[in-house]
Amino acid sequence: MAYMDGITCICDNGRTLEDHRPIVGDDVISGIYRKAASLRGKRVLHVNSTYQSGGVAEMILSLVPLMNNVGIDTRWNILNGDGEFFAITKNFHNALQGQAVAFSDEEKDLYLQTNEAFSGQMAIDHDLVVIHDPQPLPLIRFYRKTQPWVWRCHVDLSNPNPALWEFLKGFVLDYDRMVISHEHYRRRGMPMEQWICRPAIDPLSEKNRDLSEAETAALLAKYGVPTDKPLVTQISRFDKWKDPLGVVEVFSEVKRHVDCRLVLCGSMAPDDPEGWAIYRQVEDAARPLIDAGDVILITAEDHLLVNALQRASAVILQKSLREGFGLTVTEGLWKGRPVIASRVGGIPLQIEDGVTGFLLDPTDTEGFAWRVRQVLENPDLGERLGRAGKEHVRQHFLITRLLSDYLDMLNAELTIQEA
Repeated sequence: MAYMDGITCICDNGRTLEDHRPIVGDDVISGIYRKAASLRGKRVLHVNSTYQSGGVAEMILSLVPLMNNVGIDTRWNILNGDGEFFAITKNFHNALQGQAVAFSDEEKDLYLQTNEAFSGQMAIDHDLVVIHDPQPLPLIRFYRKTQPWVWRCHVDLSNPNPALWEFLKGFVLDYDRMVISHEHYRRRGMPMEQWICRPAIDPLSEKNRDLSEAETAALLAKYGVPTDKPLVTQISRFDKWKDPLGVVEVFSEVKRHVDCRLVLCGSMAPDDPEGWAIYRQVEDAARPLIDAGDVILITAEDHLLVNALQRASAVILQKSLREGFGLTVTEGLWKGRPVIASRVGGIPLQIEDGVTGFLLDPTDTEGFAWRVRQVLENPDLGERLGRAGKEHVRQHFLITRLLSDYLDMLNAELTIQEA
């Protein structure tokens, strides 16, 4: 459960660390308790720009209660911004992932003014501050810094727009640590530690918990998703970097050989003003297939629906052009389903080609279509990939590992501060 109380997100999902013991085992749980022992009573603040829609918010939503559960007083605040602010920061996001975008002085001023105004609503007296992504990055300039600040960047920084990176770097240099998801995202010339911390999913969340066949069937029926044909799905925001138009092209090729149905499901995040424009482009491109009932577009914010769709899928796609990490891949693998995805960003950390799924160049439409056909026509292959993928996630990409990593970071930063 999460709701907003002013700028603070109140999240208590009722799950404890002990609830994860049957999934991850005794050694993992006891190791977390040992790491947390010397940190009890410490105070941590997370700040980002939305409490819903997207992997970052979902990770914080699960991480905060677990940090509190092991004795660390952890809070989560949400930056308040208007539509113009989020249009600017969406462009920042695109530029960090390599798009050529121009920014006016007025836009940069609004970016700073929004952060300055927000700083007046929020006192910071915590032992560690974690700022997520570019939206609240300048906050550090508007406080008297008395504790370590960490910038956690969740996007692909391998080839950022040089002008924007130079602008943002001025703020990043004020931080004590920069946290990234992949070795390739390291930036030259940064004096602080650039620490790799890979994202994770909560196996007990509504999006990932076990569902019965009856629950799955009821959810699909509620949203008008027939199960008379194999389902091919992509779960992602309607975002150009997720290439939903390319997914429609892949499906059109597959459909010529195998009778199946495509579902594109992506909620509309408050901090992503481009979503509806991309949705309309996809709707126009897929109109004949939509009218024939072979393509279904869904924009509902329903984690149980996502869970059901992934479990019911014969194939899960993630045809991203850029990807910071790709938690939708993690989710699909956790459901034991075969995932076919682009060889970009953090996805190859999750998929070993031919072992836990299939990887392709994101522009290889024919290759994607061939792999989808291969899995649809060989269900045993899909089952083998699914089993291996789920075990890989269990070992490397669950929320307990993320909690352990954050405890390591808190221990390290406080040790440096006390030295």
